[in-house]
Amino acid sequence: MRHPAFTQLLAAAALAAAFGTAQAGAVDALKTFNADADGLSGSFTQTVQNKKRTQTSSGTFQIQRPGLFKWEYTRPGRQLIIGDGKTVWHYDAELKQAVKSDQKQAIGSSPAAILADKSALDTGYALKEDGSADGVDYVLATPKSSNAGYKSIRIGFKDGQLAAMQLQDSFGNRTQIRFANLNTQPNLSASQFRFTPPKGVDVMSR
Repeated sequence: MRHPAFTQLLAAAALAAAFGTAQAGAVDALKTFNADADGLSGSFTQTVQNKKRTQTSSGTFQIQRPGLFKWEYTRPGRQLIIGDGKTVWHYDAELKQAVKSDQKQAIGSSPAAILADKSALDTGYALKEDGSADGVDYVLATPKSSNAGYKSIRIGFKDGQLAAMQLQDSFGNRTQIRFANLNTQPNLSASQFRFTPPKGVDVMSR
């Protein structure tokens, strides 16, 4: 089954890559790091809530800009979302199924576009300080486009490190992501973002 928060995760990955350190003046710090950041890795716990259910998952991620990303779910089931700059693969190990998509079309005008374009943060979002809660300071990123698919994204940080992200889409779904074990200077290569479907896996194109 395709993971229900595919675009939310890509959004998180994109903004995580754009955000490494922030203290007072979070918006300025976010913009500065967006211009400088080339990679990020770490672990995450994600909770998606809608009117019918709440689903929690966890795993690890790696990002290398421009345009390379890898999200690997380890719980509750193994799934992989990986982009090599041209193609996005979504691999479900349990179902033995791999879905292949054009990366530009897959991320579209969503926040994930920040992965491929450092200017997307400034051109696509209005940013402002959004208060603090439980020691976490927030920046509110509101899409400038009315058809972006997202109402808002809150980026939270604590002690100079990315700590949380909250996304609300146009359908009322809410995604909460907690980050840990962040490395803002990972040693990554393009080969780590290539995917070849294992033998016996059904491959589909979208």
